[in-house]
Amino acid sequence: MSGFVFKQFKVAQTRSAMKVSTDGILLGAWADLATAQRLLDIGTGTGLLALMCKQRKSSMAVSAVEIDGNACADAQQNFANSPWPDIRLMQKAIQQVTSEIKFDVLISNPPYFNASLKGEDLARNTARHTDSLSFSELLSAFKNLSHQNSFFNVILPCPEAQLFIAQAQRQGLHLVRHCLVNTTKAKVPSRSLMCFAYQAEPCEQTSLTIHAEGGQYSDEYIALCKDFYLKM
Repeated sequence: MSGFVFKQFKVAQTRSAMKVSTDGILLGAWADLATAQRLLDIGTGTGLLALMCKQRKSSMAVSAVEIDGNACADAQQNFANSPWPDIRLMQKAIQQVTSEIKFDVLISNPPYFNASLKGEDLARNTARHTDSLSFSELLSAFKNLSHQNSFFNVILPCPEAQLFIAQAQRQGLHLVRHCLVNTTKAKVPSRSLMCFAYQAEPCEQTSLTIHAEGGQYSDEYIALCKDFYLKM
């Protein structure tokens, strides 16, 4: 599929190694943007998260960073063709990004494969594997680009999420929201939606099931994502 049509924008994805996924849609709809005036999407790929967040809060100044040139070409096209062409795109590694003005919210659907076998598609390897962006480097980037009241929203598979939480704690960050996602009630959770902060507070623990028993989307998934899906 060459593109994905949402209610308020379209996502071209002919060049990007990583296509629109349920993970991205979940994170873009779930992330806490209440205090955000400036947001940074790390590893934007097609630009999906930046676009979703801008739709949710159009008053925000949204920036996105992506290392891969082909993905940047898709993202630039998607931003230009959206209602929000002012989204700022930077083609560089997040480790090289500096900003005097810090971001209120950072968001990322990061690479998470550590030791799994790699294919021949180098761009897809970069997008999927942590070689080019380790969890430690990602958390350090958040700390370099944020202030004491900032939040960091991330989605990861549950096993990798536990590693990420431990690494975040070692860097002085606290998990303040955590949603465990399963595809059906009968299956164990497969994804963790997480929000980290500098300030320690009781963690808000929730869960979400994507599909109801009949295979259709669950009421809770529809409630979360109905502003985005064209046929929801």
